[in-house]
Amino acid sequence: MTNSKAALRAKALAKRDALSEKKRAAAAAKLAKRGLPFTFLPGSIVSGYSPIRSEIDPMPLLTRLAEEGAKLALPCVTARGQSLIFRIFHPNDRLMLGPLGIPEPSPAAAEVIPDIMLTPLAAFDRLGHRIGYGAGHYDFTFAHLRRTKHIVGIGLAFAAQEIEAVPALSHDVALDYVLTESDVFDFRSSEVAHSLRG
Repeated sequence: MTNSKAALRAKALAKRDALSEKKRAAAAAKLAKRGLPFTFLPGSIVSGYSPIRSEIDPMPLLTRLAEEGAKLALPCVTARGQSLIFRIFHPNDRLMLGPLGIPEPSPAAAEVIPDIMLTPLAAFDRLGHRIGYGAGHYDFTFAHLRRTKHIVGIGLAFAAQEIEAVPALSHDVALDYVLTESDVFDFRSSEVAHSLRG
């Protein structure tokens, strides 16, 4: 199973890497224009991520959500096998490189628990399962934080990253939504997710 997950990850990432810079920017703009598929309360904490490699850039969407009254946060890596922590972030903040070389807020920024977590991914299927990069950071984080608070998990991806089926394991946490440049997948309302074209 690990091999097939690794193969699926490699194939999906190759498709993502093949997208032009122009297509990536257009997809990020479409996500921002559409916004979230539900209404959130002003003051809700939305965590994004600093895009690395060829990930879809959540910053245009985060900027829009901030304009709509959301407080923004970004994840900080602590250690493998441990939950991510989240610190308050403003779009103009200067970030620093964390232990994995990913831009993070300063340790002086307030630590928070998000209400809505935007997550990057390598691949996803129509049941809301995602393949990450193998370290399990988001699975650990969802499992840990959801013991005390309901957190809406939203995967952000390019349509090209959709695969037939993710070989999900018992500790893998399904997402509530996946947003791509062409679709909104809502996994909460039925066993088989339906897609709202947009």
